[in-house]
Amino acid sequence: MADQSKTLTNRQGHPITNNQSQRTVGSRGPATLENYQFLEKITHFDRERIPERVVHARGFVCYGEFEATGKIGDEPASKYTRAKLFQQAGKKTPLAIRFSTVIGGRDSSEVARDPRGFAVKFYTEDGNWDLVGNNLPVFFIRDAIKFPDVIHSLKPDPVTFRQEPNRIFDFMSQTPESMHMLTHLFSPRGIPANYRHMEGFGVNTYKMVNANGDTVLVKYHFHPRCGVASLTADEAAKVQGQDLGSASKDLYEAIDRGDYPQWDMYVQIMEDHDHPELDWDPLDDTKIWPESDFPLRHVGVMTLNRNVEDFFNENEQIAMGTGVLVDGLDFSDDKMLVGRTFSYSDTQRYRVGTNYLQLPINQAKNAAVATNLSGGSMSYRRDLAPGQNPHVNFEPSIHNGLSEAQREEPNNPPEIQGRLTRSVIERRNDYVHARGRYCTMMDWERDDLVLNMGTLLGQCERDVQERMLWHFFLIHDDYGSRVAGMLGMTAADVAGLAPLPKQVLTDEDQKRLKALGRNGDTLDPKAWGQWTGSVKVHRATADEVVKGMPSGAQGGMTSQAAD
Repeated sequence: MADQSKTLTNRQGHPITNNQSQRTVGSRGPATLENYQFLEKITHFDRERIPERVVHARGFVCYGEFEATGKIGDEPASKYTRAKLFQQAGKKTPLAIRFSTVIGGRDSSEVARDPRGFAVKFYTEDGNWDLVGNNLPVFFIRDAIKFPDVIHSLKPDPVTFRQEPNRIFDFMSQTPESMHMLTHLFSPRGIPANYRHMEGFGVNTYKMVNANGDTVLVKYHFHPRCGVASLTADEAAKVQGQDLGSASKDLYEAIDRGDYPQWDMYVQIMEDHDHPELDWDPLDDTKIWPESDFPLRHVGVMTLNRNVEDFFNENEQIAMGTGVLVDGLDFSDDKMLVGRTFSYSDTQRYRVGTNYLQLPINQAKNAAVATNLSGGSMSYRRDLAPGQNPHVNFEPSIHNGLSEAQREEPNNPPEIQGRLTRSVIERRNDYVHARGRYCTMMDWERDDLVLNMGTLLGQCERDVQERMLWHFFLIHDDYGSRVAGMLGMTAADVAGLAPLPKQVLTDEDQKRLKALGRNGDTLDPKAWGQWTGSVKVHRATADEVVKGMPSGAQGGMTSQAAD
């Protein structure tokens, strides 16, 4: 029997149970992009011989702990996952969290309209678990191959170096799947009052795996106990005139005075199959799972209670990735997730260096690390196990080197069969979830959304305006007509537009297109049930943000916004 003190791990502290084969569809392949262990191993090897983040450059790190309830909703956590951090009531796992903005540079404003990063690194006994999400529950695109394009459209013009609405909406107008995210982002949710008063979402679909190897699909949510608060564009401009770092300041000072922010962590659970009964794909990150059909299940509480001691070492060098999962958690086939899993770790190696996981902020603090990786820029130790033969940096070996973990935990995901292809998912349904969001937001949020869209589209060229209005009318009569009114246009100005090349409209979309602007839409939120993220939102003022937001609850986290 092998000495378990010499178990082979990766640098996240995860035991390697199979060091002989990649993860493939069947024994002959093809290999899948989320081959995390292979990618970690080969990319380190590629860099053995001897910059600001592209996205999420401005951020702020602090520390805390996650305390589990031992349950998922009303059921034992073990029913759904064998991940150790969820198993026992009262079990505490230390963590680091990085809040951030996406598009702006390191010294940009923290009240700019932008998605906010919500990335948590759990230092578990089975190694690190990174949950890298945002403050909004969905994203602009559903396939990672489009990620450079969407970010380029949102970044400054390569000639004028200004963020231009015409560039942003040029891309979005040709990307119908973005309408749901845009309806979130250009409402007040696009400018959280601060980091303490915003939600967090895993965005992508993951899996949980129990001791028998049974899997379920899962979505992760964090709801702030102090309530959700957002700013209008006018109030944000007033804050920006006084302080570019208002959100970091607020969070640092709250923790410093002992006013520790807390979030309730929830999951949504779905059986692990294709769900043909739904008119949208559960792996599509431009969609939410309505809570009336897939209720939130409480799993624990996150408390933030310690600030960083050095901004550079702890904030600039913290590195997270969606491939960093512990036993009992797994990937789904979400096309954005598998692409992110390669991209995130690769960008950390480029930006921080091939040995970024040896830095204190990124180390697996509560798990042993023993790898056969060595060399590369800035290496300062070898990951040797106690008593390991230092001459043996390969596996297998009979001369006291590292060996595979003895027990490979079961994992019984669904069998996948299909032709190797480059194609979009079948159930796209790009407008219905944007319609649900529009109907379930608060009145003042909807008013601000219309104002922002109309103002920014007023700076765009006519062809971009027309296509965006065409999308808005397909979402909701009120959405389209109100924005069109600000532009001096009507549904008649865009009714003659044909669908985009390769665009697939549902039967409902086709009917709506024939009566564009005259579909008799209502704004009854009760028809939609509980809609993820559509909770009561405090309308924050610049004065509140500058002077410090209160910690008292601003509204029920699970109550419908428009009740």
